[in-house]
Amino acid sequence: MGVQDLQTFLASPLLKGGSVSVDLLKIAKNVSQRQQPHNTNRKIRPLGGNKLKLIVDAENCLDRLYGGYFSDWACGGQWNRMVQFLSLLCGALDRGNIEIAVVFNGTIEQCRMEEWKVEQANIRQKVGMVLKHINTKATPPPKVWWTPPIYLRAALRMALRHLGITVMCTMDDHHQEVIAYCREYGFHGLLADDAEYAAFDPPRYFSSQNLKLTYKSSIETKEYMLSVLTKSINVTQEQICIMAALLGNFLLPESELQDFYKKIDLVKRERDENGASDNLKTLADFVRGLPAPSNMDALVIAVFGSLEDKRASRFRQSVQYYLNGTASGFLKYCAPVKPRQKQASQKEPNSPKEEPELDESGFASETSEQQRETLQNYHLLTSNSVLSSEFAEMDSLLKSAEETLVASILDESPTDTSRFNGVSNGGGSSSTTSSSVASAAPKTNAQLAGAAVKSAKSTTSEHTTKSPSVNIVTPTVSPDVLRTASLRHQKGLMAPTILHVLSTQEVRLPCLMEDEGNREFPPIYDVYLTLRQRVYAVLFNLHHLRYVHLKKKENGDVAEDAPHPDVIVKEWVYSRSNPFQRPEEVKAEPLPWAVPTLQRLWFGPALDDKRRRMRAFLSCLSSDTPLILNTAYVPQHMLIMACVLRYIMSQDKPIMRRNELDAFLCQAFNPNLMNVQHLQELTLNAVSSRGVQLAALFMKGVDMAILANDACGAPLPWLMCCPWLYFDGKLFHYTLARASHAKNILEVCDNYIDRVVKVERMRKAILEGLEAKFAKIPPPQFAGGPMFRPGTVPPHHYLPALQLQSGRPAPGLRGRPIPSRGGQLQVAGVVVGSWGANYGYQGNARQNQILPAGMTVPRARGRGFNPGSGGYGRGRGPQKPGQPTFPVGNRKNHQAGKKRSTNKPNKEKQSKGLALTVKTEVGDVLVSDVLTEPNRDSPSPEKTEDCKRSQDHQGQGDAPPGPVEI
Repeated sequence: MGVQDLQTFLASPLLKGGSVSVDLLKIAKNVSQRQQPHNTNRKIRPLGGNKLKLIVDAENCLDRLYGGYFSDWACGGQWNRMVQFLSLLCGALDRGNIEIAVVFNGTIEQCRMEEWKVEQANIRQKVGMVLKHINTKATPPPKVWWTPPIYLRAALRMALRHLGITVMCTMDDHHQEVIAYCREYGFHGLLADDAEYAAFDPPRYFSSQNLKLTYKSSIETKEYMLSVLTKSINVTQEQICIMAALLGNFLLPESELQDFYKKIDLVKRERDENGASDNLKTLADFVRGLPAPSNMDALVIAVFGSLEDKRASRFRQSVQYYLNGTASGFLKYCAPVKPRQKQASQKEPNSPKEEPELDESGFASETSEQQRETLQNYHLLTSNSVLSSEFAEMDSLLKSAEETLVASILDESPTDTSRFNGVSNGGGSSSTTSSSVASAAPKTNAQLAGAAVKSAKSTTSEHTTKSPSVNIVTPTVSPDVLRTASLRHQKGLMAPTILHVLSTQEVRLPCLMEDEGNREFPPIYDVYLTLRQRVYAVLFNLHHLRYVHLKKKENGDVAEDAPHPDVIVKEWVYSRSNPFQRPEEVKAEPLPWAVPTLQRLWFGPALDDKRRRMRAFLSCLSSDTPLILNTAYVPQHMLIMACVLRYIMSQDKPIMRRNELDAFLCQAFNPNLMNVQHLQELTLNAVSSRGVQLAALFMKGVDMAILANDACGAPLPWLMCCPWLYFDGKLFHYTLARASHAKNILEVCDNYIDRVVKVERMRKAILEGLEAKFAKIPPPQFAGGPMFRPGTVPPHHYLPALQLQSGRPAPGLRGRPIPSRGGQLQVAGVVVGSWGANYGYQGNARQNQILPAGMTVPRARGRGFNPGSGGYGRGRGPQKPGQPTFPVGNRKNHQAGKKRSTNKPNKEKQSKGLALTVKTEVGDVLVSDVLTEPNRDSPSPEKTEDCKRSQDHQGQGDAPPGPVEI
């Protein structure tokens, strides 16, 4: 049982007329213009125009906003496809006269901690099945195990914000704030799939799980008819709230109501449609005879028999919680905002004496000029994007949305707090609107649901725990910083973690797409632990605290042996030793230079403040190097990617292999990255578990990097942080498979030397000053590999790349494939040796072969990617001694034949050289000309210094200097 039974029964076919298929575009046509009377005591925005206004709970339809269950979601996220789908959806909504507001859950509700743990356990179970499926079958997992790709919520906020859609994040209680916003601003309905909304009785309740955008540009879904539900079980809406409380919820779980269920003969059944129907009908028969919620004492006695029952207080809170979400409860408990109170609330205290020149209305880095320049750069980056046939109508929508964005930027003043998004948010984006979302919910909600965000007074109070060796301090947080963080959090302009850390010093880290038993990868959260510690130090001004402590020591105010202050942040992260039983206490680690205070980082307008913001951001990711900010090496829209890859490469334990680093860079510079049609038609021969976990590691790094960017005052514009500008999970897997078998990086880049130049330069910036340690490739293990049907040939991507025998063959035969049929060696009619069939490519591709158990083939000395060395070129990996070989026939003739082999023709060809040509953006040119010609796109000649073959820089590691081999 549980409150979810209410939603299950409402959507089941057992309730005739409970859910009806509808077309939102047809409903929008029938919406008449209804002007609500303006109430001066409350901020209620009257309906404008004939638009159908819907509020969307994004947590219930993450898969629908992502674009559906297309098969490659586990590869790390297909972000360009997601953006194209959202563009098409927004275009259909705009043409259909529909306005939506999308709300994300930004709360850290302590009272729902057990629900969160159960949700994470389900995700861990799905992740385990997904990785097991990939390991055994090497194919994309089925949609029944769909889990949100890492960074999906933040990517959706970015994409919707760019398309001009109102985006919000809740702060205290997610469900209450969504329904309060829906009622206060006159929305016609709610798109969600949650039983608590069914108890709240919204104006109209539509299914988000059934939301479909058809090829005819119609928007179809199902509408839940709550009136049919109340009539079928013969109860009132108030009695529905009592039923929701007795079914079991986050305040009063069903495990504590077992004696009550026995009392009314309610048997625990399976959570299916029949079970939910029987449970609700039995409970409705009991609730129908209970007193009204207005007489709460009599209601408690009728349910539990006594007011002294330990569950009585939580039952009161539970019933009141659902009543507050109804229409009558909202009007009763939503206190009016008087004009005097409104004026007083606008005059919040600030610190003009300390920082008189700072403007706390928003980040100083977000100026109109900067946003205009960033938008132009974004246009240039996405101008060559190719749309698929199903997204062909997106051009007009993007143009109109971007024109609106430019117009809003031009009209925006630097101190205007009503437009953080750069676009009009339909009234819901103003500062008064954002503050009223929390105030619209009843005052008792914070007590009932356990407020997640503390007040400014409790946050700014100092508390010090002193011991002989530890000095844990709860630092003060400026009211201006906390107010700006709250506004940006509500508008979806900031990572929710920042407000959680500033207000509660506690964060929750959800489960990721990683194999907990894999020894090749350390836990992803352990990899980014140092990064989070640095971000915590920036948010709590740890450097300033220790500086003040040192001054007190010098003045004698503090003992000489007193330890320096430390700041602790509690992290809820899963591990085998601590499966969400207690939070891990993580100490903040200061940056190795004098970082300004958070107030100066966020609001400082000077040029030095701008530089310090960027330096703080780069220092958090161990990327404070000269080349990382040189756009000739790292384009601005790839700065996040370069910093994340550099941070991974700077770890003590090597994680990434050489070809994997190249795969990240080559797919980022691939012109098909934004070609949705190409990516849709691209077929992956296999999905590797290591590739999936590499993508998860990288995307979590992107999440952490953008967290650091927000914490440091957003030195990098948000449009340059969008993941669809530099990563696609499907294209990464395709490139990774090619990089694992390619002879050199030129082959991975489709023989385009211009692309190779860009990859080489960016790799140089990433590895600048690092002692690059690449992970080694383990020997192939066939025991745990995928199982294939008998009689079929395993795919080439799975078979190990085994080369010829170590005996050096004749120059003319070097690199030629072994005959595929196998054969035998006979001497005087006696078989002295045999070899099996060779399953490999035809033509010039690499040859792979399957050997019986126990047999090994020594490595060859030819060109190609050497798994043992972790790179391309001439590499000689560790060789195991094979079976002894002996010459057959006359030894004298053998020695004479050995002397006669002079290889003269090949030497003449080598001295003359061959005229090799490669593909470029301007056509086929000679390799020698390309390598010596300066980069045409470079602003200065120094951009091509690292592309010249020399002893210091040899491209992909092992190859000697010389002409490029193709």
